[in-house]
Amino acid sequence: MAHAGQSQSTSQQQPTYFDKERDQLISSITNGFEELLSASNDANRKLEQALLMTKEYETVAALWTSFHNLMKGVSSSEDATEVNIETAGLPGTGGARVSTNTRP
Repeated sequence: MAHAGQSQSTSQQQPTYFDKERDQLISSITNGFEELLSASNDANRKLEQALLMTKEYETVAALWTSFHNLMKGVSSSEDATEVNIETAGLPGTGGARVSTNTRP
């Protein structure tokens, strides 16, 4: 009877073909998920970079639009240094006025 108990313990210690295949498949699935996570993180970084670039271009586009509107407001019959009243005083357009009034 001692012999029967000994054969059961040796069969439990050695992995079966099923156990080996299961472990191999689990390892393969784990590697696949790690690769998927890495690729997803890369795609996320690229998307964030693209969004940041579009925000930078919005600022530049707004500046050029402001410049275009300023140039459109300059009358060709008047002196080129005079600007339209609508655009006078806008920062970055050259039409900003600094007050020299020192009264409180």
